[in-house]
Amino acid sequence: MRAKSSLVSLISVAALAAAITVTTPAAGAGHTPDTHAPGPIGAAGPREPNAHWVGTWAAMPQLTEPSNMPPAPFTQDSAVMVDTTLRQTVHVSVGGNHIRLRISNAFGGAVLPVTAVSVALPAGGAPGTGAIQAGTAHRLTFQGRSSVSVPAGAQALSDPLDFPLQPDSNLTVTIYLASGQASTSITSHPGSRTTSYMLAGDHLSDTSLAGATTADHWYFVSGVEVWSKAKTSAAVVLGDSLTDGRGSTTNGNDRWPDQLLKRLKAGPQTAATALLNQAAGGNRLLNDGLGPNGLARLDRDVLAQSGVDWLLVFEGVNDIGTAEATQAAQRQVAADLIAAYEQIIARAHAQGIRVYGATITPFGGNDYDDPSGYRELARQTVNTWMRTSGRFDSLIDFDRAARDPQNPRQLRPTLDVGDHLHFNPVGYQALAEAVPTTLFQQRPLPPGFGYAG
Repeated sequence: MRAKSSLVSLISVAALAAAITVTTPAAGAGHTPDTHAPGPIGAAGPREPNAHWVGTWAAMPQLTEPSNMPPAPFTQDSAVMVDTTLRQTVHVSVGGNHIRLRISNAFGGAVLPVTAVSVALPAGGAPGTGAIQAGTAHRLTFQGRSSVSVPAGAQALSDPLDFPLQPDSNLTVTIYLASGQASTSITSHPGSRTTSYMLAGDHLSDTSLAGATTADHWYFVSGVEVWSKAKTSAAVVLGDSLTDGRGSTTNGNDRWPDQLLKRLKAGPQTAATALLNQAAGGNRLLNDGLGPNGLARLDRDVLAQSGVDWLLVFEGVNDIGTAEATQAAQRQVAADLIAAYEQIIARAHAQGIRVYGATITPFGGNDYDDPSGYRELARQTVNTWMRTSGRFDSLIDFDRAARDPQNPRQLRPTLDVGDHLHFNPVGYQALAEAVPTTLFQQRPLPPGFGYAG
């Protein structure tokens, strides 16, 4: 297993170290003393031969749209979450005995002053709950301090924490912001499909948040990493709402990557595979939309993640669907998508990451489906290239798995959430079952390998 992704991540964090301010709150600053604080872990990590950091959960950071801002009173005219406790759950893919957390201020309009952060096990192990198991809360530190100020555009990586975490389980992250963030431009992941909780005051150590306000979005948290054995590696999925899970069950964790994770955990040769879902609704490869375009975010969301060996690319339908429905425009977008895939492959191969492409699924009957059929022709052009070019290290044929045999331009009715573009949980199961788990038994490429013409 290579250490390159961890190295990229650590270099990025080190470069920001001079800008990130860490402080220890004064007595009486509104904190409950942490009686569960673990002992520090040395910079070299625990004495575990060949172990390394691996991402176990991730969410693509985005600029929060007005409709996805924290509900009143947690959004004010010029500040967000003043004197607020924010509690969120995330579903991790692989486990370990030591963890660390990524906090993102990628799109913040001001410094993000985080007063305190804790992690715990959720009550009953459930996703989307505001309660935690008593005695499991542990405070995180940042360079030994309990608080951290994250500059606009930056991220902060916590110190390692002794915290046994089971694979395929839920983790609660609680953040307290005394002064809030002095901007209404904040970083979040709106499509969490998971309930989060906000309550005025410092309730970091409370086992429940009675009276809290809820929102089905994640704020500020962008990743969790575990210190794991050498055989543990991560796969990143680069995608849009079809991967972010529109049409899946809130607090159900039944997006197709979630259901693929269940298959991986069932196989002894793939059980050590982590899955990082770096997708967002409305995302495109070529142009910014809801979040930066796929080419622009490749470094942050894939190459800078820890322990990555594989990349799955399932993106392009929004590029086709938002390009003008003319023959010339659709020919151009198909050519540009193919060039974008080539770029992704070359850049990932240079880091030793295998790249798997997924064909674009049907959208017949959706608003993307133009009467002239130019967008469908562009989809077929891209899919034919994927199937025949041999550029990807392997192909995942989602189109074949999802299309209606009686009308291949449309989704199978039993898989369709109703808009003829997105899937219901059964549809996401069909996608998960179309991914060969043997793909995650292939060794990483030699670093530096790339497309040479």
